[in-house]
Amino acid sequence: MRLHPRIVGRWIKRQMPTTLFGRSLLIIVLPIAVMQIAVTYVFFDAHWRTVTSRLSQGLAGDIAWAVESYKQDPTPESFAKISRRAEQSMGLSIALQSGRKLPATHRDIPLFNEPFHAPIERSLSRALDDRLDDPFWFDTTRYPAYVDVRVAVPGGVMRVLAPRDRAFATQGHIFVLWMTVATVLLTAVALLFIRNQVRAIERLANAAEVFGRGGDVAAFKPHGAKEVRRAASAFLAMRSRIQRHIEQRTNLLASVSHDLRTPLTRLKLELALSEPSKRTAEMKDDVAEMEHMIDEYLAFARGEGGEAVEIVRLRELIDEVSQGAVRAGAEVSVEGDPELMAEVRPNALKRALSNLVMNAAVHGEHVAVAARPRPQGGVEILVDDDGPGIPEDRYEEAFKAFGRLDEARNQNAKGVGLGLAIARDVARGHGGDITLDRSPLGGLRAVIRLPG
Repeated sequence: MRLHPRIVGRWIKRQMPTTLFGRSLLIIVLPIAVMQIAVTYVFFDAHWRTVTSRLSQGLAGDIAWAVESYKQDPTPESFAKISRRAEQSMGLSIALQSGRKLPATHRDIPLFNEPFHAPIERSLSRALDDRLDDPFWFDTTRYPAYVDVRVAVPGGVMRVLAPRDRAFATQGHIFVLWMTVATVLLTAVALLFIRNQVRAIERLANAAEVFGRGGDVAAFKPHGAKEVRRAASAFLAMRSRIQRHIEQRTNLLASVSHDLRTPLTRLKLELALSEPSKRTAEMKDDVAEMEHMIDEYLAFARGEGGEAVEIVRLRELIDEVSQGAVRAGAEVSVEGDPELMAEVRPNALKRALSNLVMNAAVHGEHVAVAARPRPQGGVEILVDDDGPGIPEDRYEEAFKAFGRLDEARNQNAKGVGLGLAIARDVARGHGGDITLDRSPLGGLRAVIRLPG
C-alpha cells in the first residue's frame, strides 16, 4: 500500500518535539550526528579499506616469498632458514605440516561478526589470489590476535600465523570511539547552552501567566539572549501600563460610585419620609432597581482585579454561595470533595458563582452545583438547572455584556445582562474560562474551568 506524502508528512510532524528545548536540541544535535556518521562512514569506506588492502598485499607478498623460497629448495634445512628469517624480519610464524591437506570448507563466521569481517576477508582473499599460484585457505576468526593462512606446497601444507595488524588496520575502533566521545561532548555543551536560553523564555512565560491570573511578578527580571531580554523588557513595560490603567480606572470608579450613590441615598431618604402611597412604592422600586444596576455596572467595570490570590477549599466557598441562593428562595444541592483546593481570588470567584447560581435559580426550580478535579489538571465547577435552557447557537451571545436573551430565560426584571459576562471575566482572569452546555437536568449547564 502506497502512503500519501501528506499523510507521511503529518506523521513526521507528530513525531517532532513540541517544546522549544526539544526543537532547539534537534536543530543542533541532528546535524552534528549526521556529520559524525558521514565522517565515520567515509573513513571506513575509504581510508580504513585502503589501509587494510595495502596491509593485506604486504602480508600476501611475504607469504608468497616464503612459499616460493621453499618450492625452490624443499628441504628441511631450507625451510628452517626460511622460518627463522620470516620470524625475525616479518613477525610470521611458519610451520610445515607434512602429508596434510587444506581444509575442505571455510570456517563459519558468527552472524554478528559477518558485517565486520567480510571486508577483511575479501581484501585478504584478493591479495592472496594476486600473489599465490598455489591453492590456499585462511581463517581470520579462530584466533583473536592472529590470522591463520595455509598454502598447499609439495609434500604437505605450509601454515602461516601472522599478527592481525599485519593483515588489516586494527585501530579503527579508536577512531570510532573518539568520534563518539566528541559527539557526546558537543551534545552536552549544546544541552547546557540551549537549557539556559530556554529557561529564560520559560521564566518570561511563567511571569506572563502569573500576571494574567492577577498575581504579583515583582521579582521578575529580564534574562537570557538579547532578543529574550527585549521581549521581557516589553512585557514589564506592558505590565506597568496595564497596572497604571487599572489604578486610574479604579480611582475613577470610586469617584463615580460616590457621586452616584449620594443622590440615590437622598432619594431613598426622601421616599422613606414621604407618605406611603402606590406612587411612592413604585418610585422606591425604581430607585432599588437603579441601585442594583449601578452595582452591576461597577462590578463589571471593576473586575475585582486588585484582590490577592489565596488557596481556598472550593466546597466551603460553594456552600456559602448556595446558602445565599437558598435564603433567596432557591432549591440548591451541592456535591464535591471538601478537601478540593484551588488558588483563586475568593471574592471574585464567589461573585462569579453567585451570578451563575442565582441565574440558574431564576430560570429553574432546582439547581445543582458540583466541584471536581480535571483529569488534565486543575478543577471545574458545574452549575446545572432544570429550566428551559438556551439554544446551542446562542451560547456565545449569552456572554456578551448587556446582552439579554429574550423568550424563556429573560424573565428577570432586575437583570441587566452582565451576570455571565462578569462570571466569564472572573474565570478568564484566573487563567480559565466558562463554557455552556446542555444540563442533565434538562436546562442549562455552566462550567467554570480553572487551571491547577
